[in-house]
Parts: sequence; C-alpha cells; structure tokens
Amino acid sequence: METIESPVTAACVGSSALLGSVVWKSDCGRLTLYNADCRDVLPTLARPAAIITDPPYGISFAAQPTKWQRLAGKQAEAWDDATVPDVVLALPGMAPLCVVWGGNYYPLPCTRGWLIWRKPDRPPSMADAELAWTNRDMNVRAIDWTIAATNAERVGHPTQKPVRVMSWSMEQVGVPEGGMVLDPFMGSGSTAIACIRSGRKFVGIERDPAHFQTALERIQRELSQGDLFPPNNVI
Repeated sequence: METIESPVTAACVGSSALLGSVVWKSDCGRLTLYNADCRDVLPTLARPAAIITDPPYGISFAAQPTKWQRLAGKQAEAWDDATVPDVVLALPGMAPLCVVWGGNYYPLPCTRGWLIWRKPDRPPSMADAELAWTNRDMNVRAIDWTIAATNAERVGHPTQKPVRVMSWSMEQVGVPEGGMVLDPFMGSGSTAIACIRSGRKFVGIERDPAHFQTALERIQRELSQGDLFPPNNVI
C-alpha cells in the first residue's frame, strides 16, 4: 500500500487485479470504495450488517436538469432512465437489515416498515416526499428535512441524499454501532459520510467514474477533519 498525502486525483486510486476495477481503502480499514458495477463486486463481499442505498428510480430525473442546473453547466445524464431490478430485488437476502430509497419503484416484498422523507420546501414540480422500503416489521416513520438544509453539502450529484436522512435511516432500522454498512449505489457518498460520523464501517460501490471521484474527494475531506481515522491508502 502507498500512503497518499497529496490532494486527491484520479491517479491516487489503484486498480484491483481481482475485480478489474478501481478500489480505494482508508488506512484504518473502515472504509472501502469500488469504482465498478455492483453486479461484479457484490458476490465477492462478506455479509454486511446492513444495506442502506438509493438506486436509480427509472424516472429520468437526472436526464432533466433544472434551469439553474443547466446555467451552472449541468448536463443530462442517462443512468436514471431505467431501474435495476436484478440487483435491487436481491439486496434483502444479502443483509439482515435493508433500506432501499425509492423502493416504491421496485416490486419488493410487502412491508409495513416504510420510511418517509418529507420535504417542506419542495418546489411545485417535486413530490411532497420520498419513500424507502425496509425489511423491518415496524411502524412507518417519517422525517421532515428541508431541501435547503442540504445546500451546504451539495457536490453536484443530481439526486444527492442529505447526510441527515441517511443517518436517520440507519437509526430507524437499528444498524449496530460499528457495524458494516454496504451501499451498492454510492452516488455522491452521503451514506459513507453518515457512517463516518456515527462510527460505522462502510463499503461503497459506484459505477460512474465522475461520481466515484466526487464521493472519494468528499469522503477524504470528511476524514481529514478529525482524528478518528488516520491518513488514507489505496490498494
């Protein structure tokens, strides 16, 4: 392993001969990131304590940047044009705890343990709330969290989830302290940030190289703010 002390660049990330994909691991061993298709990585992983994820909804939201996003240079993206049922429907069998944001877009098993993120300041063109499927037999729970409250942590991902919403998701299903959380659709890394702040381990997988790099830089910035994790390595 080579200790990286310079600012993060694409060259800072090594290649895994096993997976044929980009792999990054924190020096403390508590965070591992894969720039790869989760279909290739999932069969190689140990069973996590929980899966907390936000897969594509198949509603082409990323293909329709807003006026302000376009003015900022945001381009249309196609990754949200279709759902990925072959992956998502298999997730509940991979961990004892499972939270799938946008689970209402997938034919997952019946559950009464839905999570709801209500957006008090949503624009008229957006839904009042988003739903997450869980495999817990529990009452429906809801959180009110404004879109504006997330502005300070935005990193350019078109469907970025607030860190608070992902932390709350873990709290509601009872992810154990120090447990390993897997996010096979890592996106901008919000679940990873939530795990760092709560002392949980994290494995993230993101196929898109640009979003992977964004998540990597965001995670390294978060780690650099405290002494909980030492400097970072690559493998």
